[in-house]
Amino acid sequence: MLELRTFQNKDLVLKVSPNCDPKRLFDPNKYEAFLDALCGDREYQKEAIRETVRYFLGGEYKSLKELAEENYHSNDSLQTLYGTFDQFKNHLQIPNKLSCSLDLATGTGKSYVIYGIARIMLAEGVVDHVLVVCPSTTIEDGLMKKFKLLSGDDALRDLLPDDAVIKNPHIINATESITTGTICVENCHALYEHVKSSIRESLFGKGERTLVINDETHHVYNQTGKTFKKWKEFLVDEEFDFKYIVGLSGTCYINDEYFTDVISRYSLREAIEQGFVKTIDYVAEDSSNTPNEKFQKIYDNHIENKNTKYRLVRPLTILITKDIKACNKLTDDLIQFLSEIENISEQDAGKKVLEVTSSPKHKENVRKLADVDRKDSPVEWITSVSMLTEGWDVKNVFQIVPHEERAFDSKLLIAQALGRGLRIPELYLGQKPVVTVFNHDRWSGRIKHLVDEVLEIEKKIYSYPVEKEQDYHFTIHNIDYAKLTETEEYKQEKEYEFTKGFVTLIRQAPALERETEYVRATTGESRRKKTLVKYKMFSIEEIAEQLHNRLKSIDMETAETENTTNYAEKYNLEWLKKLFRESLTRIGESGNQISDDNRQRIYQAFGVIHRSAAKKVRYRMSPKALVEIGTRDRNKNSVGIASIKRGDSSVFFDDNSKKLSDEETLNLLREIEVDVKNYKEFFEPYANILSLIKQQLTL
Repeated sequence: MLELRTFQNKDLVLKVSPNCDPKRLFDPNKYEAFLDALCGDREYQKEAIRETVRYFLGGEYKSLKELAEENYHSNDSLQTLYGTFDQFKNHLQIPNKLSCSLDLATGTGKSYVIYGIARIMLAEGVVDHVLVVCPSTTIEDGLMKKFKLLSGDDALRDLLPDDAVIKNPHIINATESITTGTICVENCHALYEHVKSSIRESLFGKGERTLVINDETHHVYNQTGKTFKKWKEFLVDEEFDFKYIVGLSGTCYINDEYFTDVISRYSLREAIEQGFVKTIDYVAEDSSNTPNEKFQKIYDNHIENKNTKYRLVRPLTILITKDIKACNKLTDDLIQFLSEIENISEQDAGKKVLEVTSSPKHKENVRKLADVDRKDSPVEWITSVSMLTEGWDVKNVFQIVPHEERAFDSKLLIAQALGRGLRIPELYLGQKPVVTVFNHDRWSGRIKHLVDEVLEIEKKIYSYPVEKEQDYHFTIHNIDYAKLTETEEYKQEKEYEFTKGFVTLIRQAPALERETEYVRATTGESRRKKTLVKYKMFSIEEIAEQLHNRLKSIDMETAETENTTNYAEKYNLEWLKKLFRESLTRIGESGNQISDDNRQRIYQAFGVIHRSAAKKVRYRMSPKALVEIGTRDRNKNSVGIASIKRGDSSVFFDDNSKKLSDEETLNLLREIEVDVKNYKEFFEPYANILSLIKQQLTL
């Protein structure tokens, strides 16, 4: 049976009981003056602190499991999503401790929440020390600086109750021993046993009296590397037996699934609507044909930000790639582009670009991040690997460019990437500034759905077995297969012959106005922007010379082999020039210039010459075992409607599915049918044309 449910992440937030005996256990009201001074008008920060402390000290729960069970039985969304409490419990990360997560949109001040929780827990005397763990030295340095500043605020300290057990904690890192009355801030690399730090020695056997706060806690749950696996192992290590564990993140996702232990949420949508972070625009439609054209549009946005929109600060554009190799290439391409478009040396262009990766050669660049928002900084462009710039507290990012789809293909990565550009510079507070995401328009549908999901707009459709009067359930046997890879090599038997006397080119011009459509993420409003794009032009002689040199190189390489070639003589310079002139004439061009796009088409046409042997990969399925599958035992599963519409998932249904569905689900199934019908109607004429062409070619 199919069932539709519309879920918002807020439906999955666990509610902490308001019950708390102020006389016997804990009086939260006595910290209100302290919270007002610490958080100001940021009510969501106060609420996150209140919920966490009440969960820890209210006396209602001994573990996350108890809180989860209470919520499961009172929350229809959780019951629908997981089916049974055992299924829900299996998704809890640290069920047997008083653990939880706080979901606070990036740029909304998580450090104040961390500090507030730590100070109240120490003031109450339920813990002797606090360990704050973060994923990088960048974040560690930022937290240390913030905490020392807050700790030195005498007026803030004086607002704590007179009976506070620890009123003025010492802010340290793990180079010092963690003693009573300390808040220790350290990055997760210090959790290794072989790393010289005081953490293991100081906290051994003291977990009952220690509060552990994990900043950017999605690393703990996603465990994307060896270091983060050690982080999770440390938290559940019985040698320490930690009792109180809280994590904070602006990206509470395990891949695309929302955390199961969130007790307080302040969403990105709320932060945008209330003006605490920037508004988001992203590309819905773009006509860029080449990387250079795309660079020009990105550059046009950057210059508009720099000279017009946000000239009171130094606007930054950040480009995000999937890995270090891709980042290196992008950086080189960007420097070359800036050198050409601004008519400056590559050395001067390089000063404007800061490459930030985990490579040792970029270690100094990571330190430079702290200064890029200064008015006298030469840096205007930052290239980075996705997820690396966490904790970077710069407010001047006004354009984000996910250079590859893999850098922007999950809720986690989108939320992280957006987080780099959300903070608002003080000079533009209250003005609703905009950060532009210049994505490839091929991903616009995918990104729209993912952004919508991150911004709290998500529908899911569920599939599960039903019991009917006439029993349709059955059991079958299936074979469990292993996938084996086989590689086959075959020779290229014939080369391309230019018998038609031309290469198919496209219309060209030295400059054209090109349009890009942007959409406002929260409202769906669209705007169009025109950019005058200049195209690189090359002379016929220049391209002929370059191509002829390539042919001569092939001839030289084969001179001492059995398969000698004579391409340079066969396709000599005059023959090549004649070919190019004829190709230009066919698109109505009488000049001597060829665009970069058409140059690439010419190179591709000649690229098949002397092609070496090619490889073909085949996959063979090998049977492993016989397994039994019963329809009645199928687990309830779900898929997001966004995932179906962007082509990542499929849904199968028949007339019986419709009969068993409620009205809302039935309407959705009809909507999916209309989408499929429109898709077929759109492509049917093209399919007919291709069929006719195929028939003509076979005549």
